[in-house]
Amino acid sequence: MDRDTGQSPTGGAGLYARTFDGVGVVQVGAAAGNVISVSFPDEIPPDAGPDHPALDAVEAVLTGEANQMGVEVALTIPTPQRDVLEAVRKVPPGERASLAQVAHMAGLDPDEAADLDTIRTALRENPTPVFVPDHRIEGEWATPPDVAARLRDAEEH
Repeated sequence: MDRDTGQSPTGGAGLYARTFDGVGVVQVGAAAGNVISVSFPDEIPPDAGPDHPALDAVEAVLTGEANQMGVEVALTIPTPQRDVLEAVRKVPPGERASLAQVAHMAGLDPDEAADLDTIRTALRENPTPVFVPDHRIEGEWATPPDVAARLRDAEEH
């Protein structure tokens, strides 16, 4: 525990936020060493800390130095949706996947309307965009379009 900040050196529980060029503010919610939420507010909340390993990982992704897979996420969502988001994490940087590909990866049937609804719901409600890279899936999901484009650009260079 850091005496000055009261935070663990690996990033404690709470809210953390930082501004990134071409993306704006990225806010991370953390608990028990896991990222539990990612959002893109207009400005840094006054109660958000500036330093967390997940924010360092965002910076590394945006500069093309690394991908997001080293960040632990805690997905507190229904199991079928969690299976979809875990499958999305397996799409390699710089690649794109269709909903049908995600369905197969998650053990779902791309010809079943209910399964496609599960996939769409999981992607729209993704609590940890960037670390569950919905920007690699065709369509617009939880990651704002401008942020998704910036992430894809960083992964391609």
